[in-house]
Amino acid sequence: MTEKTRIHLIRHGEVEGSNRYNGHRDVALTPRGEGQYHGLKQRLDPDRISACYTSDLSRTVRGGEILGAFLGVEPVKLRQLRELNCGAWEGLPLTEIQSSRPEEWAARLADLVNFRAPGGESLSDLAARVLPAIAEIVARHRGEEVLVVAHGGVNRVILLDAIGAPQASMFNIEQKYCAMNIIDYYADGNRVVKLLNG
Repeated sequence: MTEKTRIHLIRHGEVEGSNRYNGHRDVALTPRGEGQYHGLKQRLDPDRISACYTSDLSRTVRGGEILGAFLGVEPVKLRQLRELNCGAWEGLPLTEIQSSRPEEWAARLADLVNFRAPGGESLSDLAARVLPAIAEIVARHRGEEVLVVAHGGVNRVILLDAIGAPQASMFNIEQKYCAMNIIDYYADGNRVVKLLNG
């Protein structure tokens, strides 16, 4: 195997309004969500992780602050790592979307990859935004270990790309609050998912 970069990919902790499409909304962590970040410290090695990246939404920024302080690294915020923009659906619970916007919901079910809620992004838009940012992180930190704190949708896109699965398989991957994933990116282009939804 060639030289590798290891990404420790974390989903943010539990948030208020967890049964809603939060997207770009800046929702607060619950006390449990804060605690979940602290619980992750025992699984991270400050001697090995050399950098930390987060989206610019507070639910991930807070994780970067907590974990970055423990690791002795200054987190870098990247707007490209934001969750899927859900447009007019943001702040709405799933049940309300299904009942008040049935045509939009049916369109989403018919084409998960390309559907956009009004004013929002599709999964293919999300991948086009996120994957180049991850490639840049990997290139910048060749041979190192890096922490990335992001979102459920963002993480799924990264993981699907790593295993070569189609974006339509988005919900075949679970991402619980504060789940940890580990992906090794090799210089020859190989990728290996070492841990999923840990």
